[in-house]
Amino acid sequence: MATTTRTRTANTALTTAEKAFELLTCEPAPLVFDARPVPGLPDITMPLDELRKLLMFERYNSDTTDELWRQLAHHAREWGPAWVVGAIGVALPALTHLAAKISRGYARHADDVDSEVLAGFLQSLRSADLAPPRLWLRFCWAAWRAGAAVVKTDDGEDLPLDLSTGSRSPRMPYGHPDLLLGRAAAAGLIMAEAAELISATRFGDALIEHLAAEKGVTASVLRMRRRRAERVVAAAVTRGELSGPIPFGQPLRRRDGGLTTPPAR
Repeated sequence: MATTTRTRTANTALTTAEKAFELLTCEPAPLVFDARPVPGLPDITMPLDELRKLLMFERYNSDTTDELWRQLAHHAREWGPAWVVGAIGVALPALTHLAAKISRGYARHADDVDSEVLAGFLQSLRSADLAPPRLWLRFCWAAWRAGAAVVKTDDGEDLPLDLSTGSRSPRMPYGHPDLLLGRAAAAGLIMAEAAELISATRFGDALIEHLAAEKGVTASVLRMRRRRAERVVAAAVTRGELSGPIPFGQPLRRRDGGLTTPPAR
């Protein structure tokens, strides 16, 4: 079965996992999943490849999805390597899609992205807390973050090839994102709450769906707030306003073109 959205000409971690899954689910003794304890799934046992097809073509609510992945994660943790391969195989269509999105525009990193996406998912499958909701989403986020780290570490990849990188080096301090966010909040360019939102969801492990539920708003509303704040910070970085000491008391330009005065120390 094809599980990829990009063409692969060599063995990668994901294509190797697919081959292992195919061996695990072939006749005469495919690995079988008992779906009966999972509310919302058919009241039967089924080979894992059939379970994967079912998940690809049917939509299930979060309760069903959570319980399904709790069962698969328990099996992977307690019933041995075959169930690790089985759980990975069920997740492969989604993992391959994530890897393809991450490596788009970074073809030379595609194999590394595949490896890290799989490693991130596997680490979460083995160690994540299975009790909280959105388990499948948390597994996917772990895979995404691991894969995205590959392309984020490729310094200068986004710069034009004919541009000297020396002239583009930012002034110190240009390092930790939380430092920039703290400076932007201290300068009054964004609210402290917006800085915390960006830090928690972009660089931490918080899921925006969880934060939205805690705040009583939709995830799309929170994403819009985060996007607006990120644009303000990006513009300030471009203008060099967050590179040196924050000029307390000196007005800085807001995103609407007006001026804002940073709070006193």
